[in-house]
Amino acid sequence: MKPVKKSPSKKESFAGKTIVIGVLGADPHGIANKLIEFALNDEGFRVVNLGIMTSQQEFIEAAIEAKADALFVSSIYGHGEIDARDFRENCREMGLDNILIYIGGNLVVGRQDWIEVETKFKTMGFDRVYPPGNTLQQGIADLKKDLGTRAKRTQR
Repeated sequence: MKPVKKSPSKKESFAGKTIVIGVLGADPHGIANKLIEFALNDEGFRVVNLGIMTSQQEFIEAAIEAKADALFVSSIYGHGEIDARDFRENCREMGLDNILIYIGGNLVVGRQDWIEVETKFKTMGFDRVYPPGNTLQQGIADLKKDLGTRAKRTQR
């Protein structure tokens, strides 16, 4: 009888992936940050949670130390546009050329057209941009898809 080869579950296939999360800038809002941590842990990811009021430099240093696969950046207080300026470039300067960077929340002050906000942040180098009220499930599904696509590219 041949041994049965167990296929990895979806959770097991992401168990080696590390995600650094935190709330960018002087933003003191932390509830969503904890929910993101719990949801990512539940999906089998290793999570490094930097908490609230986190600088770009702290994100980058944590990503390097943890050998992170992605950054989940939150901004609730409306100043994400200012706090996130040059984030991608700063990552590149520190050797994080290909890290996935997602951002979500109340990213700008006042009501602005979401398509314009999303375009602005993608132009800044963010891979995914989420509006207020977006579901964690969507962000996690996108992360799994992006990590899977990246793995397929490196196997070629």
